[in-house]
Amino acid sequence: MTRQAAMSRWLTWLGAAAAALAIAVVAGTALADRDLPTADDPAGRHTYFTNGVHNSVGCPTATSCVYPRKRGEPQKDPQYPAFWTSDWTMYRVFHKYKEYPPPYASPPAGLVPADYEVSYGTTYYDAAYAPPDKDGTGAMMEYYDKRCLPIFPGSNQFSCAFVSLGNKAYFLRYDDRPVGAPACCQFSLDNHPPRPDFIKHLPYNPAESAHLDGTIQAYSLLLKQDHQSILFGYAYDKQVRPDALDKAAVPYQHPQSFYFSGQPTTPPDAPIVSQNYSNFRMERPDPTKIWDQVTRSCPAQPVWCCLFASDCPDQAAPAAPAATARRPAEWSTLRPEGASR
Repeated sequence: MTRQAAMSRWLTWLGAAAAALAIAVVAGTALADRDLPTADDPAGRHTYFTNGVHNSVGCPTATSCVYPRKRGEPQKDPQYPAFWTSDWTMYRVFHKYKEYPPPYASPPAGLVPADYEVSYGTTYYDAAYAPPDKDGTGAMMEYYDKRCLPIFPGSNQFSCAFVSLGNKAYFLRYDDRPVGAPACCQFSLDNHPPRPDFIKHLPYNPAESAHLDGTIQAYSLLLKQDHQSILFGYAYDKQVRPDALDKAAVPYQHPQSFYFSGQPTTPPDAPIVSQNYSNFRMERPDPTKIWDQVTRSCPAQPVWCCLFASDCPDQAAPAAPAATARRPAEWSTLRPEGASR
């Protein structure tokens, strides 16, 4: 692909994303039947707008954060199997991401190793899991080996995991964690795993679907905050294929990648991140090895996580940008239009 063609594709992608944003604003203008929690409430500071993917905040009805497919778009959405396990390669892209935006192949076409960092991890998922406290359903763990999810300010050079058990979500650190950091903290009380049909909460993106020689279907949102943008997208294989483990299962569209805006400040210097799946298989996670990590690592009442600058205002926040610089858009402060934190 030439640089000119890549730039043309990027501009086309931005146009499609802007249209998606207009829909997202309409979907998010009315709040759910409860207001967003206030900033002086710790649980409120740890409740994050996700356009229906992880909670109902900003989605007052069952259809307000759902995107009907238009004429000419794939009418049947891909879905997660009821349970699965998958490895993935994470690309933290810090150079040439505007010329070559995601979704990416493995390795990203048009980029060279000097443009990104590679790390690895595994995701575990079970939509039917019932947590011991009966608060919600479903379970998901994303384990990041040696490089944590780079959406927070500060170094991500340690292993971590996000675990959602029903409605509650936890953040786990391991033996390589920073000195003084807790092994477990409470990420949120309202952050369930994506449901198998979660892709309905994202608009189809035809420009991104043209990547990788048109072998994928891409769905993404470009959300605005203070005139800045945050990307959240998933790509699935266009063609169905058999499961890698359960050969008797009905063939289905496998997830290809999860791509999103990371924290652009240094560290972690992650303006674009892509988790590219491999060996995706219908393997139910072993509860004693996966979900029970929360029981083993967390006290009955874990401390609140202080991952974003806005999470724990009473504590020393990460170093802020210079007074003349605009603070980068952050996942923690995204809100539907008309809502304030």
